[in-house]
Amino acid sequence: MTDPTTEPPTPLSPDTVVLVHGLWMTPRSWEHWVTHYEAQGYRVLTPGYPGFEIEVEALRENPDVIAEQKVPAIVDHIAAMIAELDAPPIIMGHSFGGTLTQLLLARGLGCSAVVIDSAPTEGVRVNPPSQAKSLFPILKNPATRHRAAGFTPAQFHYAFTNTLSREESDAVYERYHIPAPGSFVWDYGLFANLKPGHQETWVDYANDDRAPLLFIAGGRDHIMPASVNKSNAKHYRKSDAVTEFHVFPERSHWTCGEPGWEEVADMALSWAVVHARRPDET
Repeated sequence: MTDPTTEPPTPLSPDTVVLVHGLWMTPRSWEHWVTHYEAQGYRVLTPGYPGFEIEVEALRENPDVIAEQKVPAIVDHIAAMIAELDAPPIIMGHSFGGTLTQLLLARGLGCSAVVIDSAPTEGVRVNPPSQAKSLFPILKNPATRHRAAGFTPAQFHYAFTNTLSREESDAVYERYHIPAPGSFVWDYGLFANLKPGHQETWVDYANDDRAPLLFIAGGRDHIMPASVNKSNAKHYRKSDAVTEFHVFPERSHWTCGEPGWEEVADMALSWAVVHARRPDET
C-alpha cells in the first residue's frame, strides 16, 4: 500500500464516472450521486447487471432474473460497456459492486477506482460477528442458494441502515431493496475461502499495472465492516500500484445514501481525479 501523502504522477482528466451497484440494490441506488456528479460536468453511467434494465418494482415481481446472475457474465457486461468509451473512466463500486470494480481493474480497465463498503475479493479472511449476523438470514436456509433471497425490513435495518431510525430505514427499503442472488451470498460470502482453487472473485493482488484504487469504509457498517475493507486493501501491499484506505467512523453500509453522503461522494471523486491515469502508467 502507498502512503496517502505521496505526490502522484501527472493525472489524466477523466470526464466519465461509472457507478457499479451492489447486491440487494439496483442502479437506482446511485440516483443522488448521478445528479451530484452531472452537476459538476461529468458523464455518469450506472450499468445494471444483465436483465436489470427494468425498475426495482419489476425485479421484485420477477426474481428469476436476479437468481440467474453469474459473476463472470456481470463483469463481461460492464467491461463491454467500458470498452466502448473513448477514454478510461473512473470506476466506483459499492458493496458487491466494489468486488466487481476490483475485477474490472484486474482486466486493465479504468483510470482510477474507488470502492465503498466493498465486499471482499478472494482471500480476505476477516469475518466480524456483525457480518455473520447480517448474512445469517440468507445462510440459515440452504434453499436460498438456488433462488433470489431478500431481507425483511428489520433485517435490512440491521445490515444496511443501522445509523438511521427504523422509519427512515423502511423508506429506504421500500424505494431500493430487491432480493439478491442467493448463490452469491453462499459462494462469495463467509464460506468463499473454504473452497479449493481460485474462485470467480480472485484477483492478482501483486499486479503492478492496474489503475489506482481507494477503499472507503464505514466505521459502523455491519455487513461489510471497516476491518474487512482494510484487510482487502492490505492484500494489495505487494503491488506497486496505488492503493489507499480511508474510514468514515460514523457511517453505515448505506453510506452512499444516508445524510452526509455528499462528503463521501466528493472525497471519492476528488481522489479519483487526482490519481487518474492509465493502468500502464501506475
